[in-house]
Amino acid sequence: MQDLFTMLSSLRRPRLLIRAARLGAAEYRRNCHLPRLIGYRTLPGPAAALVQLIEMEREMNAQRKSDDAGYSLPRHLDVLIALVGEAQLYQASRAST
Repeated sequence: MQDLFTMLSSLRRPRLLIRAARLGAAEYRRNCHLPRLIGYRTLPGPAAALVQLIEMEREMNAQRKSDDAGYSLPRHLDVLIALVGEAQLYQASRAST
């Protein structure tokens, strides 16, 4: 299995989506946003959350690319914001150990 940073760096998304996600990540609050996306009452650690968010985002990106009628841009952006926010938390937790 690839490590998380390799998985994140291999994502190729439209520049506008990534910019919006980076801007939104400044306001990302894990306790508020993450349960809404993954449905946990007890939040997983950043690494486990990242794995789930990456899978969710891949599915949403496939919907986007196939012009699926069920695709939701705001939901995709929410997941990308959480992905960027969790990646920052994960990186910070690894740097402190």
